[in-house]
Amino acid sequence: MARYKVEIANVNTANIKVLTNEEMKELFIKMKEGNPFAKDDLVNGNLKLVLSILKKYNNRCDNMDDLFQVGCVGLIKAIDNFDLAHEVKFSTYAVPMILGEIKRYLRDNSSVRVARSIKDTAYKILKEKESFIRKYGREATNREIANILKINEYEVVSSLDSLKDAISIYDPIYNDGGDTIYLVDQLEDKGKSTSSLDIRIDLKDALTKLKPKEEYILKERFFIGKTQVELSEEIGISQAQISRIEKSGLKQMKKIMNSK
Repeated sequence: MARYKVEIANVNTANIKVLTNEEMKELFIKMKEGNPFAKDDLVNGNLKLVLSILKKYNNRCDNMDDLFQVGCVGLIKAIDNFDLAHEVKFSTYAVPMILGEIKRYLRDNSSVRVARSIKDTAYKILKEKESFIRKYGREATNREIANILKINEYEVVSSLDSLKDAISIYDPIYNDGGDTIYLVDQLEDKGKSTSSLDIRIDLKDALTKLKPKEEYILKERFFIGKTQVELSEEIGISQAQISRIEKSGLKQMKKIMNSK
């Protein structure tokens, strides 16, 4: 892969070191033991994770320096709250926090205004989601968030939907050479002239062409909002198997949709 150079916030990103999983584990242990340099090494060794997410916003923000700094705030929060006992890759844990900071910044600086009551509810939901991740090491379901805030699931979904960016359901956010992290925000693809309804119909048709287990897992993950852990316990297979089936289904759906 060709190395690329991007000048953001006076950082030459071509020279940024990428830490291995083992190196990160060692640094997290050192940080917990009070090593004053371990946290800085973790931040510097994960800057490309922030940059990989910023690529999605390259044409949506006039000042990428600011967005990079905001993404780094999310990275630092993830480092502060990550626990090796979570038994998940740091990138898997960090991406939602980095995205959360970036999206909050873009929402607060957006010319598109959302009703204050809906925005307030969405902020409360996002705050509870982050607290839930820190406490349990996994994402909360819509039902769990609804119970915490004493609202219905529809309010959870509609509040978050009002703040979402139009990003392809199949676009990978980050790939560290192993697991790919996907962001499933909206169905609309601005690069095509098809309507949202057309895309929903195509998605429904593509889902029916998958293997039964792939179809079930994708529906439960992206339409119901269940986590991989929940599906693992429900079906009786490992989370790693759920992840593989999910990625296989997404790959197959992308192939079906692209052939239309």
